[in-house]
Amino acid sequence: MCGIVGIVGHSEVAGLLYDGLTMLQHRGQDAAGIATVHGSHLRVHKGNGLVRDVFDAKSMALLEGQVGIAHCRYPTAGSEGSDEAQPFYVNSPFGIALAHNGNLTNADALRREVFEQDRRNVNTGSDSEVLLNVFAHELDSQHALTPDAVFAALEGVNRRVKGGYAVVCTVLGLGLVAFRDPHGIRPLVLGKRSGAAGDEFIVASESVALDVLGFERVRDVAPGEGIIITNSGELFARQCAPAAPHATCIFEYVYFARPDSMMEEISVHKARMRMGVTLGEKILRERPDHDIDVVIPIPDTSRDSALEIANTLGVKYREGFIKNRYVGRTFIMPGQGERAKSVKRKLNPIPLEFRNRVVLLVDDSIVRGTTSQQIVQMARDAGAKKVYLASAAPPVRHPNVYGIDMPSREELVAHGRSEKEIEELLGCDWLIYQDLADLETAVAGPKFPGRRFDSSCFNGEYVTGIDADYFERIQQQRSDEAKKKRRAS
Repeated sequence: MCGIVGIVGHSEVAGLLYDGLTMLQHRGQDAAGIATVHGSHLRVHKGNGLVRDVFDAKSMALLEGQVGIAHCRYPTAGSEGSDEAQPFYVNSPFGIALAHNGNLTNADALRREVFEQDRRNVNTGSDSEVLLNVFAHELDSQHALTPDAVFAALEGVNRRVKGGYAVVCTVLGLGLVAFRDPHGIRPLVLGKRSGAAGDEFIVASESVALDVLGFERVRDVAPGEGIIITNSGELFARQCAPAAPHATCIFEYVYFARPDSMMEEISVHKARMRMGVTLGEKILRERPDHDIDVVIPIPDTSRDSALEIANTLGVKYREGFIKNRYVGRTFIMPGQGERAKSVKRKLNPIPLEFRNRVVLLVDDSIVRGTTSQQIVQMARDAGAKKVYLASAAPPVRHPNVYGIDMPSREELVAHGRSEKEIEELLGCDWLIYQDLADLETAVAGPKFPGRRFDSSCFNGEYVTGIDADYFERIQQQRSDEAKKKRRAS
């Protein structure tokens, strides 16, 4: 999962891009980069680390221009290392810089195509560089630099590429181009602000980036749609892919997106509150005579759900863990050892909220289970009489292949285990999961009954289809053991 921003303004945009990236830092803490267009030149600065660490006054001063894109990254399958920070750049045709959120499921086949048929070289292991070269080749074949030529190129990209992708890029001599996969798996939102000099435009992964910069949210970029904003501020939009099932990744609402974001006309905050209501109702069905004394969230993502569970059950809601704000999100830590150490650095219990109480801990989801195991033990050590654990999401039994670096099946705690076996492994007195139908209903809400989502990490149904050998390949790329070997080499 990554965060992307693109802006066309009437003054220097580097500062806006920087601020936008800081609002999307939760989507990636591994690397960050900004590319701006200054006349006929592209200015790029990128590196490993948090946004605040990658950029300083000197680097920001070099990023001149009124058009630019930005990216914050965490590594997905096979993409680790300082040379894979984005944006990527190719000088032919015209000069194109690209930033990408998502994952291509046919990246290996495309890499061969790009080299053997398109006569282009891909220099890194990143599927984003593959995507850049596919777009560059398709645009080159149009022999023109017009909105129509770019839309035709995007049609070619969508024919060749499979997976989940939201993309922003600059094309020298034209302006900003943004596009989204035909299923709308990865999010992308369009915004505008008006001033004396005219309209300025932004595209970003989440609406929260628009809010802080003073842009009005116009709409989500449609699945399969291409957006062009020229250097002079003209906006063009066109559908560049045949109609396909719309299936936004439901894990955005469960975990990744900020609660103050709007995504596909759905408030992430309200979606998580509804998750808490449906899970609380399930608890009452299964244990109407429960003995829960207090509901405590595992901060931060589960707070909205936990509060509504407490309200539904009619018990106290308490903050029982203090979070160290200077430790990143453990889900996207690079290895299991680092994740395990980070849990203790990140959370510290308040013993008086646990002592002699039956505690219901609420988490947004349970992936590997190692973090949950440690937190359950923390609650016991803090004096809890019993420790129950509720997950606002169903059991994660399958890898997410569209841009979330969930591990191989074998490293998922729910893979091949019953809920009772998971309960025993995590060491809690009772474990309860959200039902998938309830999750999808909660996210869709009353405005969008029956809306479809990509819920593949829960049900194994991949909307794009997956090649038979794909999971074997990602096992070799995504497992902690594989990552450890790559870092060692």
